[in-house]
Amino acid sequence: MTPLALNLDTIDLTDEQFYQLCQNNRELQFERTPKGELIIMPPVGGESGNREADLIIDLGIWNRQTGLGYTFSSSTVFKLPNGANRSPDCAWIKRERWEALTPEQRRKFPPIVPDFVIELTSATDNLEMLRSKMGEYRDVGVQLGWLINPQQQQVEIYRQGQEVAVRNLPTELSGENLLPGFRLRLSRYL
Repeated sequence: MTPLALNLDTIDLTDEQFYQLCQNNRELQFERTPKGELIIMPPVGGESGNREADLIIDLGIWNRQTGLGYTFSSSTVFKLPNGANRSPDCAWIKRERWEALTPEQRRKFPPIVPDFVIELTSATDNLEMLRSKMGEYRDVGVQLGWLINPQQQQVEIYRQGQEVAVRNLPTELSGENLLPGFRLRLSRYL
């Protein structure tokens, strides 16, 4: 099942209206593109859900050991500066950036660009849509992003100001300088 995109050209949802729409329909997961299209995200299957959970666990364990920031699941919607509202499968934000937000900003859809994101493809995902989303993350300031694609046995690495790097699986990824000491062995996600 692929995401459903609703063209809302004649309806301009405010941030508060979008938030209320999400709160009133908690059984659905929504995103909003920079153009204002409303994306209804389908639920994931068991394999994808398990892989996503493992990614969050791995990042969360590293983060608890270092205390350098905050880890977020795919249920978190971030309000990006390009007008989009996005939910990466896994995200991380440096401690000082997150703590600079007000309690109200943290409670709703935080107006902050994650420092690091992971998107994990499932067999039914639209790869071009995910690549576009990853490019969008990079364009708004995400420093490091991984698009993990078990179906094609590849991972695409998005870095601020650089071309996309592609590595074949299985491989080990490094959090580089952003996430010092974080390593992810992707053989577990195949």
